[in-house]
Amino acid sequence: MKVFCSLWLLLSLVKLSPAPPASQDPPFACRGAGDPAPPQPETPEDMASSGDLEPTHYPARRAATVALHQLNTRHGSPHRLFALQEVHKASAEDVAAGGRKYSLDFSVTDWASGSAGPALRCSAEVMFPGTERSSPDVQLRCEALQQINSTAQDHAFYQKYIAPESAVSAQHIPDSYGNVSEEMQPFWRLARVAASFIMLRESSENTEFNMAKVASVTQQESSEKQLMLEFVVLLHDLPSQVTHKHNSSHGACVCVCVSVC
Repeated sequence: MKVFCSLWLLLSLVKLSPAPPASQDPPFACRGAGDPAPPQPETPEDMASSGDLEPTHYPARRAATVALHQLNTRHGSPHRLFALQEVHKASAEDVAAGGRKYSLDFSVTDWASGSAGPALRCSAEVMFPGTERSSPDVQLRCEALQQINSTAQDHAFYQKYIAPESAVSAQHIPDSYGNVSEEMQPFWRLARVAASFIMLRESSENTEFNMAKVASVTQQESSEKQLMLEFVVLLHDLPSQVTHKHNSSHGACVCVCVSVC
């Protein structure tokens, strides 16, 4: 099953009123393996340093989060979604035209697999260009991705919701208590995959985006054999407390097609 036949942005990121920082943890009902320790505050030395970086500090984690967005954009599905477990090793170097390249060794887990799921080791090079309004370039390699195979579950999801009488419309995922119903969990994961496309495109060396909430999901009519879903998601930028005083929320509308190939 090819999960994404197409994914496009219907509405550019729109800055909304400031909001409190959002947790990077998954909703209670979606948690799997143990969450990683929170990153340590960024220091002035972190901002200026090249060579080896402290893996637990923000610069290393921010770059690894960008690589995670790439991983979920390429390999995420309604039943497969990756979370950053730990950054093991990181380094940075200045490159031509004011850019900066991060080399990373980190591990990820699959939220959908729960605590029984394997931890996968990944390596990546994340290049932040020196010019503004340019997306980072990510070269990513992960071991044993085939260990997490959700093809059968994704196919069943498609067959269940492609029927017109199964049209989906929901709001506020998770709810005010942080819970996601079992039926809505695949939609929450799929929204996170779609949001990863936006977060990857909008990321810079000074941002750290996270999907805070799915405001709504609505199934759209399609003349093709495609399951077309429109998501409205809330994204939060989680910059370092040292260099930024405020977090701001962003709203985005994305449309995702799911089809069997």
